[in-house]
Amino acid sequence: MSWLAEFLGPEGFAAMRLSIWVSLWATLLSLPLALWVAHLLVRKRFWGRELLNIVVHLPLVLPPVVTGYLLLVTFGRRAPVGQFLEQSFGLLLAFRWTGAALAAAIMGFPLMVRAIRLALESVDPKLEQAAATLGASRARIYMTVTLPLMLPGVIAGAVLAFAKALGEVGATITFVSNIPGQTQTLPSAIYAMLQIPGEEPMAFRLVIVSTLIAVIALVVSELLARRARNGSV
Repeated sequence: MSWLAEFLGPEGFAAMRLSIWVSLWATLLSLPLALWVAHLLVRKRFWGRELLNIVVHLPLVLPPVVTGYLLLVTFGRRAPVGQFLEQSFGLLLAFRWTGAALAAAIMGFPLMVRAIRLALESVDPKLEQAAATLGASRARIYMTVTLPLMLPGVIAGAVLAFAKALGEVGATITFVSNIPGQTQTLPSAIYAMLQIPGEEPMAFRLVIVSTLIAVIALVVSELLARRARNGSV
């Protein structure tokens, strides 16, 4: 990795590592909740279902800066929720990489839920009913029947969320600022370098790396989804 550090420079390399770290955490933390929300939207009928659907997809239509501002007034150090998390668990979000992960997770969450929801809608309920008649519990049916059948959609949703997290800048900068080595991700580093005369070549290098990471993620997801489809046939 020394050649990559030399190619990007210390600041660019730190931004790349932080972007990957933040995107991975954002994806991993979102996945269990996305599976549960998708299940609620597809299989359950309850009061407030449409409201939940609107709230889930709201980050897609809100300006990212607005989302970042809402995060700041909710999870900032002086906000009630932010104070509670800091005093009870020692968890700081505002102006920390953890806050960048939260912002990225929220921005990518609608894409993940939508992909998982479409995959779950394609699962034939009769297969689950057949497993139930054989005495399988709900948890076992979900893990051995439902989840394997929807796995390609789950993988697609995870990759979409990862790619969205990797490219997120508006909500992230508003919530955690753009601190080199602490909260500066690839998009915010590119933005910052484009504001400095003479830094366009370095910004272009970061663009190349960002594109390569996104392409690799898409290729890996396609291979995993293809393997999952072949395994479920």
